[in-house]
Amino acid sequence: GSKIPVRTWVFVVFEMASSKNGVAAKEIERKYGLTSKSAWFLMHRIREAMKRDPMAGLLTGQVVVDETYIGGKPSNRHKHDPRKRMMGVTDKIPVVALVSRQTGEVRTKVMPNVTSENLHAAIAGEVEVARTVLHTDGSFRYPRIAHHYAGHEAVDHQAGEYVRADGVTTNQAENFFSQLKRSIDGTHHSVSVQHLQRYLSEFEFRYTYRKDTDSERMARLVKQVHGRRLTYRKPVDEPYPKHKPFWG
Repeated sequence: GSKIPVRTWVFVVFEMASSKNGVAAKEIERKYGLTSKSAWFLMHRIREAMKRDPMAGLLTGQVVVDETYIGGKPSNRHKHDPRKRMMGVTDKIPVVALVSRQTGEVRTKVMPNVTSENLHAAIAGEVEVARTVLHTDGSFRYPRIAHHYAGHEAVDHQAGEYVRADGVTTNQAENFFSQLKRSIDGTHHSVSVQHLQRYLSEFEFRYTYRKDTDSERMARLVKQVHGRRLTYRKPVDEPYPKHKPFWG
């Protein structure tokens, strides 16, 4: 029932499945003669289809876990913005990523703030706790929850250690974050907390199936569209958890 031609849908699906850095809605608007509203909504529907199957199994084995913050630097604020003068204050959005070292699959989650309890809740929801060994950096938060899991190994970045002799590293998660941040900065420029999880699903999909050809990745995406209904009112008005800065 879409008024957008099927031809346009197919082209945009292919672009989003194959473009490593993502595609801006303004580019789709110009290229295919759509309105800003239609281009934005079309791309959100495709991102909804990119979400992993809710029935997908849990990760097991060695799982790399790391967190990062998405958003602009407080130092770049206008000189009259009072938040610029508040030391240690930022409204960047925390994101945690889990990468299976066996399969290369990545899973991400937007977090209200980074605490040991929140990390454990996010990790435990995606892995088989009793069969998972966490690979993390030297953050003090992970040893506090390590007893829940089959094992925990860490690398000490402060000591210049990034890959241990036994292969323990967090490079997989850091590589994912590096690509994610470059793409958000260069392609989308800014992403609201309300819609960030959908953008993460888009980058998850391309990273997890990065070894597929563009055509294979598109075919996989087309198979996932069934049942991924998304109305315009939902992405505009849907409630979302109020972001709580990590210093709170």
